[in-house]
Amino acid sequence: MATLYLIPVPLGPASPESCLPAETLAIARRLDHFVVERAKTARAHFKAVGHPLPLQSLHLTELNEHTPAGAIGALLAPLQTGHDLGLLSEAGCPAVADPGAALVMAAHRAGFPVVPLVGPSSILLALMASGLGGQRFAFHGYLPAKEPERGQKIRELEKAARRDRATQLFIETPYRSAALLDALAATLAPDTLVSVGADLNLPSQFIRTGDAKSWRGQSAQLRDRLVVFGVGV
Repeated sequence: MATLYLIPVPLGPASPESCLPAETLAIARRLDHFVVERAKTARAHFKAVGHPLPLQSLHLTELNEHTPAGAIGALLAPLQTGHDLGLLSEAGCPAVADPGAALVMAAHRAGFPVVPLVGPSSILLALMASGLGGQRFAFHGYLPAKEPERGQKIRELEKAARRDRATQLFIETPYRSAALLDALAATLAPDTLVSVGADLNLPSQFIRTGDAKSWRGQSAQLRDRLVVFGVGV
């Protein structure tokens, strides 16, 4: 039966061979039908992995935050005609903090096998390197962009971290990461631990964990970097 493969990609401008296993690369090179978040980015990835087919001959269909729910079923068309299908995110593992999860659910409901492949996840890499508790954790995606909603959410996460002894993870886009770090330093108790991971798995990687008070005035170093934050006690 035709299979949906969940194909990770590098987290940034890095060689695919540096962070993707040979089996993941081999399957990406074998397939010619893909659902991707952005076709231009996907073609650049296939060029980097050395896909044997001309890039313009690959069948790429986009699935992103603008795709209506009613259009998801049609993206399974290659599976229904016997073609294996690959799902790619813009960066990292597909279907994790990613609109591709809707396609995975549609494949399950239609009875098609789903095979996740090995590759980098910024969320897990940040958790691994944080020193915060990895036995219990929760991922919250993006926090509110504006106050007072952002401050309220930060206080809720701090309360959950203390109550449940669980690390609270969230991400932020490059252009808002510095503002979020400033908000964390201003809102959290001084001894609450904050871990920041940026450009993970890349040559410019940055990872540091410290008390919330230690991050005051440190936000400039995170500008223009995709960041994963962890809050714990």
